[in-house]
Amino acid sequence: MNRIIKKVAVLGSGVMGSRIACHFAGVGIQVILLDMIPKEAAESTKPAERNKLVNDALTAAIKSNPSPVYHKDVVKKITTGNFDDNMKDIASCDWIIEVVVERLDIKKLIYDKVEQFRKQGTLVTSNTSGIPIHLMAEGRSDDFKKHFCGTHFFNPPRYLRLLEIIPTPHTDQDVIDFLMHYGDLILGKTTVLCKDTPAFIANRIGVYGIMAIFGLVDKLGLTIDEVDSLTGPVIGRPKSATFRTADVVGIDTLVKVAKGVHDNCPDDEAKESFVIPAWLNKMVENNWLGDKTGQGFFSKRKGEKGEKEIYTLDLKTFEYKPRAKSKFASLEAAKPVDDLQQRLKMLVGSPDKAGEFYRHFHYGLFAYISHRIPEISDELYRVDDAMMAGFGWEIGAFESWDVLGVEKTVKGMKDAGYQPAKWVEEMLAAGNKSFFKIENGRKLSYDPASKTYKAIPGGESFIIMSNFQDKIVWKNASCKLYDLGDDVLGLQWATKMGSIGGDVLSGIQTAIEKAEKSAKGLVIGNEGPNFSAGANVGMIFMLAIEQEYDELDMAIRLFQNTMMRARYSAIPVVVAPHGLALGGACELSLHADKVCPAAETYTGLVELGVGLIPGGGGTKEFVLRASDEMHEDEPETITLKNRFLTIATAKVATSAAEGFNIGVYRKGLDEVVVNQGRRIFEAKKSVIEIYDSGYTAPVQRKDVKVLGRSALGALYAGINGMWRANYATDHDSLVAKKLAYVMCGGDLSEPTLVTEQYLLDLEREAFLSLCGEKKTLERIQSVLKSGKPVRN
Repeated sequence: MNRIIKKVAVLGSGVMGSRIACHFAGVGIQVILLDMIPKEAAESTKPAERNKLVNDALTAAIKSNPSPVYHKDVVKKITTGNFDDNMKDIASCDWIIEVVVERLDIKKLIYDKVEQFRKQGTLVTSNTSGIPIHLMAEGRSDDFKKHFCGTHFFNPPRYLRLLEIIPTPHTDQDVIDFLMHYGDLILGKTTVLCKDTPAFIANRIGVYGIMAIFGLVDKLGLTIDEVDSLTGPVIGRPKSATFRTADVVGIDTLVKVAKGVHDNCPDDEAKESFVIPAWLNKMVENNWLGDKTGQGFFSKRKGEKGEKEIYTLDLKTFEYKPRAKSKFASLEAAKPVDDLQQRLKMLVGSPDKAGEFYRHFHYGLFAYISHRIPEISDELYRVDDAMMAGFGWEIGAFESWDVLGVEKTVKGMKDAGYQPAKWVEEMLAAGNKSFFKIENGRKLSYDPASKTYKAIPGGESFIIMSNFQDKIVWKNASCKLYDLGDDVLGLQWATKMGSIGGDVLSGIQTAIEKAEKSAKGLVIGNEGPNFSAGANVGMIFMLAIEQEYDELDMAIRLFQNTMMRARYSAIPVVVAPHGLALGGACELSLHADKVCPAAETYTGLVELGVGLIPGGGGTKEFVLRASDEMHEDEPETITLKNRFLTIATAKVATSAAEGFNIGVYRKGLDEVVVNQGRRIFEAKKSVIEIYDSGYTAPVQRKDVKVLGRSALGALYAGINGMWRANYATDHDSLVAKKLAYVMCGGDLSEPTLVTEQYLLDLEREAFLSLCGEKKTLERIQSVLKSGKPVRN
């Protein structure tokens, strides 16, 4: 069946329901969002009063931070209503998602209404996280049962990429296949097929991990601050680590899931790990449930000077105390190591208390996940997918086991009293030493049932460059250039925050040169948490502080020349950014033949924040685009002013969709990829399409219209107005005037056509002069020390 989703009904407008509605609207789907009529409006005939509950919920969702929508206009795709007046409207919907309170009796009442109005063949799914899916299907019609299953979104749906699909024995295979594909391709999710077992996959493993850590707190005498320092980014987990995550999720929710597993999984060999510690029960009794009640494991309080400080709960005294910095020798030694796999090996092997914690935690986790196969999933790769997409783990549990060495770790586990599942020992005995392996760029996963390795389904659409280690064409200290097949090369670099320095610029130039000789084109992307936070400001600061202006001039020229090399190469260059793509990374996108950004890409020219202007061709490119956008229907200065303000305010798009609004991405050319994992595949496809359509190298522009004094005076007047109103400091004003001078083409007496090189020279001169300013150097130093520029 060729199923098309044009309209979706979301039943329930709470935190999850309203945000699921927002996510569907964000990918272009019409949504009907329904909820109850408030009791006080039961007799009212006014729609505003009868729909107050749902309208207030949607308004709160839109105002929440982080935003649940890619851009504000998507709200227009959501129509609100109530269960009494508008349930009939679900007849026009292709998918009905129930997100009401977690009570089976209430859900069944909703389904009674759904059965009255839904048309045959319409999908019906529940977002439940705690009720068995098969119980909800009981008593329903055959058509309902065939088209019903669980679709468990994780909160917030826009940002957490996991979507668990939980069929019942009655669910049609076509429905399962459709949801797996639609969730991946359209909703941008990592879709994971789950069995109908308590807590499904991600919460079963994730909550076990948290509860096991709670057990180690008592066993090893660790504090909350110590545990969170050990279980955050240093081991590839989110900044919220363990206890902060519990506060965000809600301690009552955590306790509910843990009790559910303990009570409903009698054969779980680790069920005692889900017993609630006394101190956790006491927190629930005190209503210290985390963020929702204002305090949990952490509490925001005013310090002696009135500033907000975060206090941590002492589990022994039950008093809140100022956060204490943890000191573990192994942790300090591992932090400078950029490679996560190397860090994990160091930490688990360390002889101190931190190492003891890591060994106990990993041994327990590895034993637990091995025993969950095939209980919660027949395929072990689904466990890793669920934890990475649902809990933000940078590396999956089975993959971590591979990194630490399966055979070696099993021995350590047994010595420490942890017993892995029998199939793991059988795998090792048969000579299979890892859970995953790479063949021809594809990732294969061990299958315990057949005792063979099988390719992960759909892997051909998820190109991971590091899987092409046997296809490295060239490399230097920071970059690797891969042969991605089909005559396409792929470049990625591994630097701190993806920063762009000399090695990376050299890598881009070399990659283009090699692609011109032997390939159809080049894809530029990477697999770190972020694409790139921009140019290496540490190098700029060092050269500026030592007054090495000739070196600095050469460095800026290299950056500009590399961007222009990308623009005017003989082959198409496609950039596939994700996460942060700031400053120099934004300039690279501006000069690409095409950009395939992930939906969650945060891009912008942010140099004004550190007292500089975009110096790698970004200023030039905005002037060029403003020139092309000028038309007779509006004053030319308006177009230039809009471009100027985008740079002058260091505006950053909060999604790829906003990247179009601020003029970084081009409508009709650049293409957003909702599923981040598909970026490289789509970029590679674009390279081939552009090349095969008859690509010819573009020619440098000599017809860029600059406005000279006529626009310069207007921009200067605006800058002075901001300065007089105290919205801009003296230095802000100085930097903005330098930017205006470049964007107007200098102090020209009349509008003139200039070359790109003319603008690049002006840009470079302004950048260099600002590097000599004391206040600019203070701002850069502040960023290097604290991550934030000082306002001076």
